[in-house]
Amino acid sequence: MSVEQSNAIRPEPPGDLEIPAQFAGIADEIRFQKFKVQLHEQLLDAIQLSSLQGTERSKRAEILRRAITTLVARRAAHLNPPDQERMIQGLVDEVEGLGPLECLFFDPEVCDILVNHPYEVYVERRGILEKTAVVFADARHLLRIIQRMASRVGRRVDESHPMVDARLPDGSRLNATIPPLAVDGPTLSIRRFPQEPLTLADLLLNGTLSEDMATFLELCVQARRTCLISGGTGAGKTTLLNTLTASIPSHERIITVEDSVELRPPHPHVVRLESRLANTEGRGALTHRDLVRNALRMRPDRLIIGEVRGPEAVDMLQAMNTGHEGSLSTIHANDTRDAVSRLEIMVAMGGMEISVPVIRSYIASGIHLIVHVCRLRNGQRKVFRISELVGAVRGEYQIEDVFRWDMSTGGFLSTNYTPRCFEQLRQVDASRAERLFGVAPAASIRELQSVA
Repeated sequence: MSVEQSNAIRPEPPGDLEIPAQFAGIADEIRFQKFKVQLHEQLLDAIQLSSLQGTERSKRAEILRRAITTLVARRAAHLNPPDQERMIQGLVDEVEGLGPLECLFFDPEVCDILVNHPYEVYVERRGILEKTAVVFADARHLLRIIQRMASRVGRRVDESHPMVDARLPDGSRLNATIPPLAVDGPTLSIRRFPQEPLTLADLLLNGTLSEDMATFLELCVQARRTCLISGGTGAGKTTLLNTLTASIPSHERIITVEDSVELRPPHPHVVRLESRLANTEGRGALTHRDLVRNALRMRPDRLIIGEVRGPEAVDMLQAMNTGHEGSLSTIHANDTRDAVSRLEIMVAMGGMEISVPVIRSYIASGIHLIVHVCRLRNGQRKVFRISELVGAVRGEYQIEDVFRWDMSTGGFLSTNYTPRCFEQLRQVDASRAERLFGVAPAASIRELQSVA
């Protein structure tokens, strides 16, 4: 049936007209979205989208827009011209895109899209959460968009599978929950990543770290110092991890392991592995630990684990203690000391039945640096602390700060501590290493290196 042939069909009044009092201020926008959903349903009745699947993309877009324009002219004549044009574009987005969310995907400043409720959508720009004017018609409308996004990546969302965590085609990370898991209705969280990954130079311009910090981290990566990046959600751990991979020499082979692929190392020799959930029959799952173990059979020079969060910590530490120095990973933690404490718990989860002092010695021999990043109240990300894990003496970690962020002065400070890895840094670039720490007497170097 064509749009012209369906002229006798009149839009029914939008259902669910009772709008909660707290959303009375956006009642007109909600009604607009409800009307758009009605027109979308009529459009699907009027044209067979399946018949356009083999059509050239530009031709399909032309046919679709012509049909939508005709439908809006006949069914939405009461709207003023700007609203009619907005309705046309909205219907195009409903058919081809992500409905009301489509406009947010074209904003390069949006890092996170957070849908708490059909009438409540937040985004993060420059580290600050702000509420948007985007709304859905109702919970059914939001659920349909969630299901469309999930189906595009071969996943399903329904009452038997009320949660989905997946990577979208553009690399964004999707997490959605629906009833009965989500008590108050469907929710949606999308973590977006810049098309061009940030570099250390970008982080310097952003004030994320100081020039001395950047030089030190670059030298440490080149000197094959193993680094663990800690911080909270959204603090910038993955961003920093990705920038550090640019310092890995081009002749080395990198294997990355992630739950959902986010890392894009600017490096010529990279193999990326992504874990997989079980299928609907409960089979086929490939865990982080499975991938870490497999990665070690792939002859990596560097092993990069997007985030260590469970038993794979055992395999990671074994790799770091058996010839895979210079590996990198992130961990959720509140500070550098909290990071190694959490790592202890993960090692215990891996089934290693050994004493705590031995575990600590194992961690201290595998991890050389801990970099803690945080997000300030104003949304800025800062490298809060760079610490060297010197060793474990009598079962206690010996952690020394090399650089830190001073909250009182609002600046980065050097602690004047000469790191134990100073000689390795000098072998990479003596002039830059000595500019950071001076020329340490040989006796001092031997004393530092003798610390257990």
